[in-house]
Amino acid sequence: MMRLIGASLLAAILFAGAVAPGVQAQSPEPIIVQSPTMQTGQMMPRDYAPDGRNLSPPLTWDNLPEGTRQIAVICQDHGAGNPPPWVHWIIYNIPGTARGLPEGIPFDAGVPMPPQVTGAVQGNNGWGLSMYRGPAPPAGNLHHYHFVVYALDEELNLPPDLDREELLEAIEGHVIGQGDLVPLYERIQMPEPSGRPRVRDNEFL
Repeated sequence: MMRLIGASLLAAILFAGAVAPGVQAQSPEPIIVQSPTMQTGQMMPRDYAPDGRNLSPPLTWDNLPEGTRQIAVICQDHGAGNPPPWVHWIIYNIPGTARGLPEGIPFDAGVPMPPQVTGAVQGNNGWGLSMYRGPAPPAGNLHHYHFVVYALDEELNLPPDLDREELLEAIEGHVIGQGDLVPLYERIQMPEPSGRPRVRDNEFL
């Protein structure tokens, strides 16, 4: 009996050693994510926040793994939400040939996407809106905004309006590359004009 148990244990160890390299090989390859207007660790321009024009920022990516068929992007703030993260933007079904996102992706689903990202759709952010909504944390609080790019090995052609959990579940097992850009944003407390209602600091995140 002891010999049988010992042989079984040895077989299990050998099997684990055999499959471990395969599991390791499935880890996403690093993607280089950049922007012509933002940098990791630097303040985002006000144009990309409700304090300004609330435009979605331009993004570029490089070093996509061979076999990339589609791309998904999530912008999230790990310093907000209950539970975190709070989601500011979801866009997916981006063609694998795209090398970035232009500034100002349409808010309205009825407006065509720019030619280089034809077919892309947007998911529901933390407000339940299928659009980009930029940072506006409480005044005096510095927040980090993670623009995460996922390279996928299949054209999943997912329906619009997925939330973060639904998207991550749908792309599970298909992520072959991943990278992020993490700019910062902080609101400066501005004096309110006399007689004008004050906007609550927690109206946005």
